[in-house]
Amino acid sequence: MKKVLLIAFLVLITMNLKAQTPEENKLQNKITQLISQLTIEEKVALCSGRDDWSTMPIERLDIPWIWLSDGPHGLRRAPETNKAGYGDQLPATCFPTASALAASWDLDLIYKVGQTLGEESQALGVNVLLGPGVNIKRSVLGGRNFEYFSEDPILSGEMGAAFINGVQSKGVGTSLKHFAANNVETMRMYNSSNMDNRTLNELYLTPFEIAVKKAQPWTVMACYNRVQGVYGTQNPYLLIEKLKNEWGFKGIVVSDWFAVINRVEAMKAGMHIEMPKVSGVNNAIAVEAVNNGSLNIEVVDNLVREILTVVFKAKSLEDRTTKLNIEKDHAFARKVASEVATLLKNDGQVLPINNQKYKKVAIIGEFAMNPRYQGNGSSQVKPTKLDNVLDIIKQEYGKDIEISYAQGYNLADDNDMSLIEQAKEVASKADVVLIFAGLPLQYESEGIDRTHINMPPSHNTLINEISAVQKNTVVVLTNGSAVTMPWINNVSSVLETWLGGQAGAGGIADVLFGKVNPSGKLAETFPMQLEDTPAFFNFPGEQGDVLYGERFFVGYRYYDEKKIEPLFPFGFGLSYTNFEYSNLKLSSKNTTDKEGLTASLTIKNTGKVKGKEIVQLYVSDKESTLQRPEKELKKFVKVELNPGEEKTVTFKLESRDFSYFDGKRNMWIAESGEYVISAAASSRDIRVSETINLQSTQVVPLAFDEYTFFLEYWNNKQTREIVLEYMPNWIRGIVTEGDEAEIREYQGFMVEHPLIKYPYITSGEITHEQVMEIVEKCKNLTYTP
Repeated sequence: MKKVLLIAFLVLITMNLKAQTPEENKLQNKITQLISQLTIEEKVALCSGRDDWSTMPIERLDIPWIWLSDGPHGLRRAPETNKAGYGDQLPATCFPTASALAASWDLDLIYKVGQTLGEESQALGVNVLLGPGVNIKRSVLGGRNFEYFSEDPILSGEMGAAFINGVQSKGVGTSLKHFAANNVETMRMYNSSNMDNRTLNELYLTPFEIAVKKAQPWTVMACYNRVQGVYGTQNPYLLIEKLKNEWGFKGIVVSDWFAVINRVEAMKAGMHIEMPKVSGVNNAIAVEAVNNGSLNIEVVDNLVREILTVVFKAKSLEDRTTKLNIEKDHAFARKVASEVATLLKNDGQVLPINNQKYKKVAIIGEFAMNPRYQGNGSSQVKPTKLDNVLDIIKQEYGKDIEISYAQGYNLADDNDMSLIEQAKEVASKADVVLIFAGLPLQYESEGIDRTHINMPPSHNTLINEISAVQKNTVVVLTNGSAVTMPWINNVSSVLETWLGGQAGAGGIADVLFGKVNPSGKLAETFPMQLEDTPAFFNFPGEQGDVLYGERFFVGYRYYDEKKIEPLFPFGFGLSYTNFEYSNLKLSSKNTTDKEGLTASLTIKNTGKVKGKEIVQLYVSDKESTLQRPEKELKKFVKVELNPGEEKTVTFKLESRDFSYFDGKRNMWIAESGEYVISAAASSRDIRVSETINLQSTQVVPLAFDEYTFFLEYWNNKQTREIVLEYMPNWIRGIVTEGDEAEIREYQGFMVEHPLIKYPYITSGEITHEQVMEIVEKCKNLTYTP
């Protein structure tokens, strides 16, 4: 097995060196010469960091180092590469976190965010930004959910690709993370994400696949956790078979910080750089492995080649003339925050606020003055500026409106109810109340999973008490992932603003006062209660094992299958206007997997203000050999429309959009049959649908083996004749007479056994050797699904 992996690794390297430009050939020739001059110790050293944030240089050969910096929604650039950078990091623009960015469903916007982060990286001397994170939000309890995009693999992957392309367009690399199935923080250094191969490929690898194929990040970050029992840093299935061989990844793999368990096995599995520099111990172990022959020097050379390719590329694209543009980037961060704001409820059109409707506005909640704008952990950015919504509203929207304020709760004490009475008094005198509530910083953090999805008791009590004295109560939520809302029926409006970054206050105010029409939609399902969630029984795992028992029924797939009504469904979000869907047209009602399908429909703004609608396209397989979700998101687009304007949006569906992953055959299969194509405003709001018939042209291995049931051999025309050849007497006794011989009803039990049992079931008519002969004869048989 090890020899096979080595051959595959070396063949892949050779393939990657082909079809290069003259400049690339020149660089590779230079690298070849450098490799020949490096000692074993230097080669191994290059496969480790120099310190906290830089790669290893070799000064005698003029091999430079490059700077890596935490992200992903802003730079956490340490003052020096050998300092951790917690608290003393350099200021940079803090954008909304990934959970917020995903709510925009706007790939162009995410690309521009990436570009801005690339520019700031150049200004601060950073070569590689460590992000984005595209792990699936398997559970609402995931402590790092604020740093990930979605529960859906397509949305996560597309967001990740747009982000990467934006950053790298500015000559700065990215690090796609955390590869793979890093969905729990509890015991993350050891926990094993245990799932079947179908679930792994369909749900947890797909976002990485999309991002790699569409954006080619310079680096991929291997995870802390184990996947199917093997650490991500030394997992050849992930790092070689999937990432390199299947997806064509051309960059390098870096470890998450302090993630490496076995340096030698990691290098064999295709991990290039251990980060950070931990000590000389692991380097010494790797050098000894080369010297004793247990680590092939060719593997090391090829790792070094790919490392140097990225290092020299990064150095060649450095632009130290770029400067931070604090005001411009802050203004853009405000725009982004307004685009991600998600209106969840707006009874009676209480929002937007204007001085024709309301003369007195009460602002309640400490978050209005002391905003929570990002998550907790390694992604913490020191902002260049920080707005608060109370000041923004007073300065920009308070000219003709009387603004009052009450603290309402104490962020230092979740159970302090002493401020509620004063808040009620302030609220009762206003025409409308804006309550800023949500999750304090300590509720969501890297390294710690949540144990519940409730807001602090003081926040919930405040909302209930205010809504009892004020009919026009608007709740403005600040949180990185889903929360319960026990007060939902008592308030008029709910605006989800996520963790909106340093300029989030301005974006929120713009939406509340109607300067911006909210257009965000949920990238994750909000459940009624924790007990309704897919991973409720299997999160966070126990004794180092996490059973993914819900399989691919994560998020909306689970709620659909279980017929559970969520608090707010995936893809949901309101607007200050309305949209009409019509005229769904398909390029054909009968197509093949090779031809694919084009779907187009008309979206019309039927309201009175300009707005943006997110159109979601779902595909449903009406009948499948294997279990499938009721529907799956495959495409989406965000379209802006003036009042009365209509536009046609078009989607192209390909074979993969109709396919499931067959874990036994290790391939994607698009079966023949009927599929429903649905355009929707959310996963629970299907507007128009059409049914098509797909004819598969795939040639699929039959994949029968000694553990395939006899009944399957009998029911297949190709294999029936083969088994008849080997055990005619026994078969004659269990089937009816005639040309259309069928298994007698009372013999059902005897045919539902693996073929390997039939030497004794047939009383010796067939031997074990003959069973394997049958398997061999069937090995190359195929079928069209």
